[in-house]
Amino acid sequence: MPDMPSPHTNPSPTALRESGPRALALAALLLAAALAAHGPVAQWASYHAFADARGLLGLPNAENVLSNLPFALIGTWAWLALRRTKGFAAWRLFSAALVATAFGSAAYHWAPGNRLLVADRLPIAGACGALLCAFFAERVDARCASVPALCSATVLASASVAWWWFTEQHGVGDLRPYLFVQFLPMLLVPIALWLNLPVRGTGGLPDATWWSVLGLYAAAKLMELADRCLFDATGFVSGHTLKHLLAAIAALCLLRAAIRTARQLR
Repeated sequence: MPDMPSPHTNPSPTALRESGPRALALAALLLAAALAAHGPVAQWASYHAFADARGLLGLPNAENVLSNLPFALIGTWAWLALRRTKGFAAWRLFSAALVATAFGSAAYHWAPGNRLLVADRLPIAGACGALLCAFFAERVDARCASVPALCSATVLASASVAWWWFTEQHGVGDLRPYLFVQFLPMLLVPIALWLNLPVRGTGGLPDATWWSVLGLYAAAKLMELADRCLFDATGFVSGHTLKHLLAAIAALCLLRAAIRTARQLR
């Protein structure tokens, strides 16, 4: 009799390539359905009241402003390193979005308010879109990093911020599309890694890099929630400042791995 396949046999890469994208699509649909069922998510009234409002040499909210500098440095370094590398368009877009985030977030923290918050959120949404395109290109379909795909992702990410701004101006602010864009990578990347979705061809980042980045980003969000607690406890650094620094370290981990991979492929 022929040997029967073991029920514990790991699925083949071909099977994962067929079922993995369906699982990711289902997870995205469930997230969208949950947000739709929840109803409008308003921005809380105290959002702009950051714990650390200390100035430095005439610069208001100095630590929250200056802690955006790493984004600019990392993004510029990575864009220059990848500018002549074919097949890394998504990572170049991610690098450019980091630089834009540095300027947008610094401007917002200089004078916190909804008007400048748009300048902060637009590049963040763009970075999330570029990040997902880069991940899908290595694990699902290389076309996810094509120019049409990247343009579509950027437009949709920007639309999520535009929707919040439009609804905010009409007194019913709704953050759901923006939250969907921001948290979708935090949902889909670990699912794909847990499913052992294989890298297609060459150029993929190691799983360990992605897990490290997920951990750093989760820590950054916790720091954001603990803004006042950390500032009261330390007296010199707030949770929001640490959020910026941890998010910058996460971006550095990703881009360093992408640059290393690009150099190996040259």
